[in-house]
Amino acid sequence: MKRRALFVFVLAFVFGLALTAPTAIAKDLTAKELVTEAKKSICEVSVSDAKALFDKGGYIFLDCRTSKEFKMGHIPGAMNISRGLLEFKIAKKVPDKNANIVIYCVVGGRGSLATYTLGQMGYKNVKNLDGGWKAWEKAGYPIE
Repeated sequence: MKRRALFVFVLAFVFGLALTAPTAIAKDLTAKELVTEAKKSICEVSVSDAKALFDKGGYIFLDCRTSKEFKMGHIPGAMNISRGLLEFKIAKKVPDKNANIVIYCVVGGRGSLATYTLGQMGYKNVKNLDGGWKAWEKAGYPIE
């Protein structure tokens, strides 16, 4: 009888621990802090390096802004998949997980998160454009 009671106690304890564990390790981060954390795990390229990759060719430029932002101007030939749909659309649009991808948004926050996400999804050659669309536009590089 004592063994059974001990077993039930241990089982209840483990079950209770399993229910509370996710909240025990969860962080209370702001959007800015999430971007800072993502930047620790991703590769970023300067606007001049991104332009060199653009000129070299063989890179997919992925605009993760909204379609409305994309229509107002984008890097020539860029593909648009908004940040909110990226996880759901990327496999069909870019099935090759070894593809060379440069991601950008307006200034780099969404791009950092998108770059991190693609890395988590197994994409191996993804870079975020530091400074985003604004840096590209300010540098006077081509736009559509």
